[in-house]
Amino acid sequence: MQCPKCRGSMRTYERNGVHIEQCDNCRGIFLDYGELETLTRMESQYHAAPPPAPGPGPAWGAPHHGGGHYGHRRGQRSWVGMLFST
Repeated sequence: MQCPKCRGSMRTYERNGVHIEQCDNCRGIFLDYGELETLTRMESQYHAAPPPAPGPGPAWGAPHHGGGHYGHRRGQRSWVGMLFST
């Protein structure tokens, strides 16, 4: 398959059931019909998911050593980051 922009060779990646073509030369990303909508829906579902419930808190009077914020999702990335992570 050739890149429609620069005529370089294309490589196909499959992420979460979506096939993504990327050019080895210009690094352009090309999607088939409906794939962008699928990716944006998946990203919305990911960000809308409730954070994990915090475990039992410290005993009464014990110092809190958590350091983090409840409800903060560590390592949040956009769908592009999720697509090309290994």
